[in-house]
Amino acid sequence: MTDVSANEETTPRFSELGLHPLVLKAVEAQGYEIPTPIQAETIPTLLSGRDVIGLAQTGTGKTAAFALPALSDLAEAGRADDGPFALVLTPTRELAIQVAEAFTSYATELSDFSVLPIYGGQAYGPQLAGLRRGAQVVVGTPGRVIDHLKKGSLKLGSLKHLILDEADEMLKMGFAEDIEEIFSQVGPDRQVALFSATMPTSIHRITGKYLDDPKEVRIAAKSQTGANIRQRYFMVQHSHKLDALTRILEVEEYEGIIMFVRTKQATEELAEKLRARGFKTAAINGDIPQQARERTIDQLREAKIDILVATDVAARGLDVERITLVVNYDIPHDTESYVHRIGRTGRAGRSGEAILFVTPREQRMLSSIERATKQKVEPLTLPSVEELTNTRVEKFTKRIDDVLAQTELSELTDVIEQYSLSRDVPASNIAAALASLVLESNTLKAEPMPEPARRQNRDRDGGRDGGRPGRGGRARDENMTTYRLALGRNERLQPGAVVGAIANEGGITSKQIGHIDIRSNHTLVDLPKDLDPGVLRKLSHTEIQGRPIDIRPDSGRPGRPFKKRNFDKQPGDGRNFKGDRRGGKKFGGRGDRPRDRY
Repeated sequence: MTDVSANEETTPRFSELGLHPLVLKAVEAQGYEIPTPIQAETIPTLLSGRDVIGLAQTGTGKTAAFALPALSDLAEAGRADDGPFALVLTPTRELAIQVAEAFTSYATELSDFSVLPIYGGQAYGPQLAGLRRGAQVVVGTPGRVIDHLKKGSLKLGSLKHLILDEADEMLKMGFAEDIEEIFSQVGPDRQVALFSATMPTSIHRITGKYLDDPKEVRIAAKSQTGANIRQRYFMVQHSHKLDALTRILEVEEYEGIIMFVRTKQATEELAEKLRARGFKTAAINGDIPQQARERTIDQLREAKIDILVATDVAARGLDVERITLVVNYDIPHDTESYVHRIGRTGRAGRSGEAILFVTPREQRMLSSIERATKQKVEPLTLPSVEELTNTRVEKFTKRIDDVLAQTELSELTDVIEQYSLSRDVPASNIAAALASLVLESNTLKAEPMPEPARRQNRDRDGGRDGGRPGRGGRARDENMTTYRLALGRNERLQPGAVVGAIANEGGITSKQIGHIDIRSNHTLVDLPKDLDPGVLRKLSHTEIQGRPIDIRPDSGRPGRPFKKRNFDKQPGDGRNFKGDRRGGKKFGGRGDRPRDRY
């Protein structure tokens, strides 16, 4: 057994772990530079072919710990001949989707790569289509995996990697029998990686029976933050982060600030945007020479700049007394990184503040941070429009006071008086015009913050709820376009089926699918405004439960009646109709069991 603790000075870089070059390139593009303790320990072990038991809490970087070795092996070996190359079992559908998305982000450099999440509550059609196309990685809940194994739609003959994520949770939920059945159908020529937060007797029994001389890696949960650091978070869409940040900085007073983003490119982009808004800002990242880095940090120390935008690695060892605020502009990949980040303030007994921006899909990491730090992160309330306007007026008034107190204005006064007399313009109007020149395109009057897209509530089938307060009752994301599907509640349409069909058939990620509003005879779904025309062409031939979705931009007109197309039976009469076998013999039973509806 290996007991690992974080040590920044001895931790190797990802480039030293032996990953395949294509996988390493994708990892570095994602902003990963230094692996977490569990990644540093398990990745080389899995690459060597040995089984692994990883004992660590959520938020320690487990997904990359098992995904990167599996993808490296896939890049080396090529796709499997019969069935998936890797199978990941997860306790919940939400985690299955997150793990599948992580695999996608790490496999951007691999050609013809596909990953398929399968879970209970989702229509079988998209899952069957994905399996027929030959997904190299399948991520699923045990009950639904068993369903596909029994019906022959999933074959594990060529499986090289079997991964159990949050194994203790799966056993608590009653999946022990299913897990053993899955192991029985996997050949001996496979590698097993089991990750769990705890090590109950049931886990010992499985590891003793099915794992071959596994290496056990324990990550101690010791992420503690200083009590003198006030931690707050703000839930915000990614596109609204900059506006939210600017409003906070306009009203709240800080000395030095360090902001963390994930990638080198993002440091330069954010620093440039903040400079354009009048903030003294600089960026540091791994591409900046050490001498320039030290010069920039000295500028922060000497108050020549107030904001430093950095990646985790670039900020290593940084200790500047002026830093009173740490902003997690991008949420970190793991809880250890969060603790290291906010530790840049509140040192030597001084008080400090930390702000964390969280997108709706990142709430799981926020919960992990709170568990790991054993501290509640308070919600942050943005300044009101009135408060922001008053602050801007006060600051502008102070600028006027400073000029009046420090500058000789007699020469300019004469010019203004002559202008006023010659053009019969009041001095107040002239002053306002000059103020407008000083403000350039800025305004003293604050506008309301753009309303975030309403958080879609997850139903028990893992989809999004269909309720919204009418067409005008929700602020629309300006980057999204609403499309109309010719299916609705009358056809018993479920949100999960919409997400699955569009994501699988259109070749886009579930992240790109916005609000879903299922109505009686049609459904409205938000998709990116810049959606590739090729995606729409693919979706034009897409069916759900054997019925064409007839996707088209929403014009706001009432839905048209649906045209029937060669259906064996009508929905709602208790019998099967073509393309929907969920109620019949072929696909019934286990996938709809209550214990698989997680």
